[in-house]
Amino acid sequence: MTILTADSSDLAGARRSALPLWIGVAVYAFLLVAGDRLLNDPDSLWQVTLGQWIIDHRTVPQTDVYSFTMAGQPWISTQWLSQVLLAASYQLAGWAGPVVLSAAALAATFMLYARWLGQRLRGSTTLVFVAAAVALMAPHMLARPHVLAMPVMVAWVGALMAAADRRAAPSFWLLPLMALWANLHGGFVLGIALVAPIALDAVLAAAPSRRLSLLLRWGAFGVAALIVSCANPYGWHAILASQRILSLGAALATIGEWAPVNFSRIGAFEVALLAGFGLALWRGVTLPPVRILLLLGLVHMALSANRNIEVLALLAPLIIAAPLARQIGGAEARGEGPARGSAAGSLGAVAAAIALTLGGTLAFASLHRFAPHPANSPAAAVTELKKLGVQRVFNDYDFGGYLIANGVAPFIDGRTELYGESFVVEQNAAVRLKPPEKLFRLLADYNIDATLLRTEDAATHLLDHIDGWQKVYSDDVATIHLRRPGAVHSVEPKVTPAK
Repeated sequence: MTILTADSSDLAGARRSALPLWIGVAVYAFLLVAGDRLLNDPDSLWQVTLGQWIIDHRTVPQTDVYSFTMAGQPWISTQWLSQVLLAASYQLAGWAGPVVLSAAALAATFMLYARWLGQRLRGSTTLVFVAAAVALMAPHMLARPHVLAMPVMVAWVGALMAAADRRAAPSFWLLPLMALWANLHGGFVLGIALVAPIALDAVLAAAPSRRLSLLLRWGAFGVAALIVSCANPYGWHAILASQRILSLGAALATIGEWAPVNFSRIGAFEVALLAGFGLALWRGVTLPPVRILLLLGLVHMALSANRNIEVLALLAPLIIAAPLARQIGGAEARGEGPARGSAAGSLGAVAAAIALTLGGTLAFASLHRFAPHPANSPAAAVTELKKLGVQRVFNDYDFGGYLIANGVAPFIDGRTELYGESFVVEQNAAVRLKPPEKLFRLLADYNIDATLLRTEDAATHLLDHIDGWQKVYSDDVATIHLRRPGAVHSVEPKVTPAK
């Protein structure tokens, strides 16, 4: 009987140890099937193009080489390694490459996330956090550099929190993670910024006799992390680049992912926040002061910009897991501690997962052709635009990536930090005719030859009625107006009589 009980325990342990792996497989399969959605962002186009430029020139950009409005102006890419990986995957398999690469990065993220939480919380609680994170992150699961950096972010912050939970300092073997992060995405600055508050939490929780030595070890680690983060082609300038993005002010509000959260309609974020408040009130969950401040800081970031919701979804559970487990019951409370499954069983699960994902990927990719969303890819319009031979095109913000990918110099694109706050705000206002005079001032100041705007844009409809501008192409996605001094508008504006 004892032997049967032990075998049952080992089997249960093996199943628990395999749970993160199968979560990763499930996430990967879901994203592969919904792969076109990962290509919905127009920035994916210029990211791949820039990565190919880096591969071809064997160097990283120091100035703008794409637009005609900022040509030659200083600009660096703190995401250069991710861009190279995206471009290499595109070379290998077309758009299926970036989709598979991004889906794999997200699967790895959730594997690490579920494994870390599963070591502290019950399996059911871990699954709730995973499901919530998937729902919150879904809008920003895209084939872009931030996705490739997510596994590194979870591994880095998870290791820091694990050290704090042990009242110890993190290992210096973590530093290569920071070096990798600093070359994948500019979000590495957050990883450095989190060292200090997590160190303070660890020091305050330690015995008084150990606090000084622990503070010194965390301090040495923080300094080393800052130094290691400069191991990129731009050195410390990569840190300053992140500051320039955050200082764009009003320009960020014009970009959906940087805009503050809108609670006019109930969504996944509001549901998650209310559920968290409800749990805290129901179970009386308490946190140490520093962790409260960390949690509030992440909530503030998420409320300030939609793109930070994913940071809250992934990092908040890592911060609260240990104290939460002590208060509502953790993995050990129900015998769900470290699994004791056999190594052969673990290897078998890994082999099965690899075989399943590879086979599924090859089968699905052979049947489905991945492509960026047509709404951000005005293919027919750009073909006509090239025939016109124009050089200075005033384009919709979302069309910039497609223009770069097709060798046409854009007026503006997704590199907001290059263009600056006032430029981005003015372009956005001009397209929306706020006021109409702004559109004509930009067209004159930049000596625009043609416009490539969304067919439904307010500026497009106005140009239909302006002498000197001729509509030469239009479809459901984009419309081209060409500057022709002698052109007379052919469409009379519709005027609704006043009642």
